[in-house]
Amino acid sequence: MKSQYRVVVIGGGVVGASVLYHLAKFGWSDVVMLERRRLASGSSWHAAGGIHALNADPNMASLQAYTIDLLSEIEKESGQNIGLHMTGGLTLAGTPERWEWLQANYRIFQSIGIDDCELLTPEEAQKRCPIMSTDGVLGAMWADREGYIDTTGTVQAYATAAKKRGAEYYEETKVESLTQTAEGWQVVTDKGTISCEHVVNAAGLWAKQVGRMAGVELPVSPLKHHYLITDTVPEVAAADFEMPMTVDLEGFTYMRQDQKGVLVGIYEVDHEHWAMDGAPWNYGEELFQEQLDRIENELTLGFERYPSIQNVGIKTWVNGAFTFSPDGNPLVGPVPGKRGYWSACAVMAGFLQGGGVGKTLAEWMIHGEPEADAWPMDVARYGDFAQNKRYIRETTGQFYSRRFVMTYPNEQLPAGRPLKMAPAHDAMTEAGCKWGVSWDLEVPLYFAPKGFEETPTLKRSNAHDIVAEECKVIREGAGLLDITGFSRFEVCGPNAEAWLDKVMASKLPAPGRAKLAPMLGANGRLKGDLTVLNWGDGTWWIMGSYYLRAWHMRWFDDHMIEGVSVRDLGEEYCGFAVVGPKSQAVVEKLAEQDISALKFMGCGEFDIGLVRARVARMSVTGEKGYEINCRYGDHITLRRMLLEAGAAEGIRECGFNAMLSTRLEKSFGIWSAEFTQLYTPGMTGMDRWIDWSKDFVGKDAALAERDGNGPAQVQVTLEVDALDADASGYEPIWAGEERVGFVTSGGYGHYTGKSLAMALVNRDMAEPGTELSVHVVGVERPARVIAPSPYDPQGKAMRG
Repeated sequence: MKSQYRVVVIGGGVVGASVLYHLAKFGWSDVVMLERRRLASGSSWHAAGGIHALNADPNMASLQAYTIDLLSEIEKESGQNIGLHMTGGLTLAGTPERWEWLQANYRIFQSIGIDDCELLTPEEAQKRCPIMSTDGVLGAMWADREGYIDTTGTVQAYATAAKKRGAEYYEETKVESLTQTAEGWQVVTDKGTISCEHVVNAAGLWAKQVGRMAGVELPVSPLKHHYLITDTVPEVAAADFEMPMTVDLEGFTYMRQDQKGVLVGIYEVDHEHWAMDGAPWNYGEELFQEQLDRIENELTLGFERYPSIQNVGIKTWVNGAFTFSPDGNPLVGPVPGKRGYWSACAVMAGFLQGGGVGKTLAEWMIHGEPEADAWPMDVARYGDFAQNKRYIRETTGQFYSRRFVMTYPNEQLPAGRPLKMAPAHDAMTEAGCKWGVSWDLEVPLYFAPKGFEETPTLKRSNAHDIVAEECKVIREGAGLLDITGFSRFEVCGPNAEAWLDKVMASKLPAPGRAKLAPMLGANGRLKGDLTVLNWGDGTWWIMGSYYLRAWHMRWFDDHMIEGVSVRDLGEEYCGFAVVGPKSQAVVEKLAEQDISALKFMGCGEFDIGLVRARVARMSVTGEKGYEINCRYGDHITLRRMLLEAGAAEGIRECGFNAMLSTRLEKSFGIWSAEFTQLYTPGMTGMDRWIDWSKDFVGKDAALAERDGNGPAQVQVTLEVDALDADASGYEPIWAGEERVGFVTSGGYGHYTGKSLAMALVNRDMAEPGTELSVHVVGVERPARVIAPSPYDPQGKAMRG
């Protein structure tokens, strides 16, 4: 072991070994992996080893598909048998809602390029898995690319292949401390001290302690997980094919063949955390005693689903720990505020996602950006609030218990909530507000009559008419919307303007003006759809999506120069927007200055009643509107004054659901839907805001797109002949039998009375009037491309 390496990877499980392999494969061979015990100790050795390409998130699905393709490659490269069995797999639906969901997801998988799936009747499913009972099964989905591997052999294969490419790894080498230095990190082990530029935390069950060594509190916790392996099952032994991987969603179990018996795994509702501060250092290849009382209900369902196993013994019980993040996705990427410290942990499905995680992290470290959109597993999707132990306990436990429980798009889950609330939260609740959550913050969805409860559904909810009324108020009167859920960054300093001019692709606004500003990565893909405000006093604001606060701050810090200060105002500023044709009449009753002088996209400091506020004349609803930003302590007063001043105008409080409906009617895109790290300005129409005359981050790549052949797909607006449901995202779009695009977001345009969707389609399908079709909750519906902004296409309303 040398005293200096470029990268030290801590942890010799499947994720650490994959990171090591990919770093060496992509050209960084001066790397070492340190394992405190033996390779595959911890969770890797006792994992069930299931693999499948299906995931409703296209970015995670592509990483899983990559991992599956890689497995045979590393087996060949290493010479290590990984025990790969591609059996195919079944996902069973046991309720009408679940069957509807499975049919919808079958279409979404088509959108993201997973074409080896098919829907089956219960009888067809039983032919592929003859040991299962079809009692209660309404249908199933089959996928070819499912199966399982030998877990220990796979870890050995990754590590051996990495070693052949020049990387090193050492077992029985415990990391004892980390110290950040000017050049990188000093890693103290029980075998000596190593200096390095980068440290990767791939420590699995020990990720918490390895994080704390660097002053990082990662939102991760181990939970216990059961599976059993039976003795020989005669029906399995007699079959001339392997039983497929089978997931019984209503039964909370998964099953695969194991030799001549089967393995049955359980996601028990009665979850149990273990070692929330990290596993003991001397823990390695131990298991817990099975807890039959805790898994009794799910175990009974499993034995009923596979009657053949009722008559054979259980050969092995496994009750071991796996690590989980609050949403179940991995925590990957550069940790904000800790240069050279990288996370590769909380990879619950390590053998399924480990290859993709290793590829993503290696690309990120070497090239500065991963090829795929890493947001779903980016460690920066959480902020400091997620360090709280109770938050971690509640959210990881909720995810585990709901692993196979159906979650509806309009369902609000309770774990870790309410945490942060705007000051007027209680008063808004009393007024009927129903709340959602964005990052740590409670955000208003809509205002309902007392006693109203929304019913979870895949289709239009019973809040449909309530949202329609709020949309009407926005379009015809004055709506009041809490905008605490927008991010705000203050930029100042002698080089503030020069810095902004470099990181933003747009022309900067003049004093007293605001401007939409795309922000690009070096690869020319989007990093933000932001608004820059020039207050005219040497201070600038950047406004964007609240839940991207840590992610954007990391980007700003990574591109920082001398003479610039960027400060996150998320704990200092909040506010309200007044939107609609009567908005000016409301605000001017309170404004001490002439609010009528504030033109569209203007901004300035105003006295709004007793509140000294920063006001911008803009609105994502497409109506005339004023975004009034105030200090947290002024929020309650500002709301009260605006409601009193607007009483004669019929002002009404509205929520984000109405805002999202009205923005669709204007063809306004939003981040994580129309705008992501995968898309370019040319694809999304953001290129119209680019100032091509200046230098900015990502210009070369953006120019290559502009001056080349252009994007293969472009953004359009669709009108859908929907019935009782609307498109929401990733549904496939068809021209006859040809798949020509997919929905980025959708919903009902309450004021236009149209079911609308925004979509990426092939360029030759983008002309208004083009007849297409789209699957909505699994049902194909006619659709057509329409001109952008079906409401007020000339923008007269918002310009006043």
